[in-house]
Parts: sequence; structure tokens; C-alpha cells
Amino acid sequence: MGTPISIELQQEVVMGGGVGGGGVSTVVAVMACTAMALFYVGILYAPTLVLRLPPPSSYKSFLIRRFICAAISSVVSLFASALILPIRWHAPDVFSAYGMRFDHLCQALVLPLSLTSLMYAGSFIQKLLHLLDSWVEHRNRGRNVTIDCIIKIPEKFINWIFSMSFNMSAWRNYIVAPITEELVFRACMVPLLLCGGFRTYMAVILCPIFFSLAHLHHILEHYFQRNCSLAKASMAVGFQLGYTVIFGSYATFLFVRTGHLIAPLVAHIFCNYMGLPLIFSRMSGIVSLAFIAGALGFFWLIFPLTSPHLYNDTLHSCKCWHRYCTWS
Repeated sequence: MGTPISIELQQEVVMGGGVGGGGVSTVVAVMACTAMALFYVGILYAPTLVLRLPPPSSYKSFLIRRFICAAISSVVSLFASALILPIRWHAPDVFSAYGMRFDHLCQALVLPLSLTSLMYAGSFIQKLLHLLDSWVEHRNRGRNVTIDCIIKIPEKFINWIFSMSFNMSAWRNYIVAPITEELVFRACMVPLLLCGGFRTYMAVILCPIFFSLAHLHHILEHYFQRNCSLAKASMAVGFQLGYTVIFGSYATFLFVRTGHLIAPLVAHIFCNYMGLPLIFSRMSGIVSLAFIAGALGFFWLIFPLTSPHLYNDTLHSCKCWHRYCTWS
């Protein structure tokens, strides 16, 4: 670990250029990120291949085992990056390096989520059309739709929360995977790359590459567990990798611009819940128009809604590990 340095010196070091511009060798930064990505995937298979534990008796126990492995990987990556980065071992410095901040938390929660939702304008319109169809159907049956909806909303919400809390797949998709992936591939890797002398845009490009490496093992799952041909498995995972690269770039962009880990985390959970944005629908061309309008709004607002001024009192006093202070 490097010698303790002040926040002001941290800013100067991280903004410096050249090899190892932040006190970390470029080679060390890349090797550390590669090792973290491989470890994140490799540890998932360690209980069976290394520890020789018996196969899980159920899908629930299988996922719990993977949850534990992902948590171990995240903790190890956090400690490893803290040892490599030239930061002081004090809570404010370590947490700020990982984007774990409580100041301007409301902006970091609401603004990135609002920005991300614009890409799902077509999906929202599709859901609205389904609701209107349901409303017309109830009305034709002579039922009081308004009263029924008001009465059933709390009941449906409680039932949804209850079912989600006992759904292990939901825990994987909306809790464990987003948190552990953002900790490893954003909180740990971005400071390492920036401190290793990479420019901001290069870090935004490189992080998704490491992120996509962590999804290559799905080829084996498709091939062996789902009995797919190697070609079909490669095509399915290739499409998934393309999506993860795009999302990984966007998540890294949010992290760098806002300096808050919660920003890419809420976007990650939201995208996992919504799935791929709906571009067109056979039901109505309005869905495509809504998607186009939402996409245009997204690209128009992506820089204003992630402006560093919204997430810091003054840019002169912010902790500039991620260069969001200067990237405006």
C-alpha cells in the first residue's frame, strides 16, 4: 500500500498522466482487474471443483451457495484494491474511493434512475396499453373499474413484495448480482484503472470488457445444462455479452460522473427488472414512437442529469478518485 497522502494530493495524483499516473502501475491495474473478473467467476465453481462438495440438493441451495461465493469475491476484491490503491486506511477515504457516499444521496438515487427509465418509454407505453385493454374489458362487464383498482392496489403490492422476498431468483437478479457486480466491476476497478494512468473515456471502455468476461462462463451452462449446441450457446451468450458491454459502459459512466456507487446500482437493478427495452410492438406503432422519443430524451439529458455540480457542493472540495470533479 502506498504512503498516506492528503485528499488534495490524491486529486493531483489521480489527475496526473503517464504510466501509473496515480501511483499504481498500469500493468498492475490491468492485472488486478483481470484477476478480479476471473476470481468473481471462478469462485462460483470452487465448491464443486476445488472443495469437492456434493452438488446442491435443490435450486435454492444452489443459489445460496453462489450468493456466498459472490459475497466472498466482493470482499476479497475490496480488500485487494484497497491494498493496491494509495489511500489511507480511514473510513472516509476508503469509502469515498469506492463511491460509498451519503452526501447528495437523493440526487444519486433519483436522477440516474429517471435518466435510465427514458430508454424504457416504449415498455411503459406497452404496459399502459395492456392496462387500458384490461380497463375496457372490465367496463364491458359492467364492473366499477376505479373502485376495484383502488381496492386491489395495496393487496397486489403486498402480495408482490411477499412473493419477491421468497423468490431466490429475484434475490439473485435484484439484490445479490447487482450489488456484488457493482462492487467489483465499478467500485474496485474504476479507481484502479484511473489511478493506473488510464484516461476517463478509456476506463469507461475497459470496465465493460472485464464485466463481459465474467459472463463468458454462461456458454458452458447453455451447452451442458440446457443441451444447446455450441453454436446456439455462443450466439445466445454473444448477444448477452453485447448487452452487458453496453450496460457496463453506461454504469461506469454513471459511476465516474456522479462519484456515487448507488447511481449505477439503482440503474442495474432497474434494468434487470425491466429486461431489454421494448423497441416495437405488433399491437401499436405508438410503442416505437415512445421508444424513439425516450431515446432522444436520454441522449439529450445524459450529460445534464449527470453533471458533477448536481452531486457535489463545490467541485474544488470533492474527492476526485473517479475524475468526476473535472469531467464536465
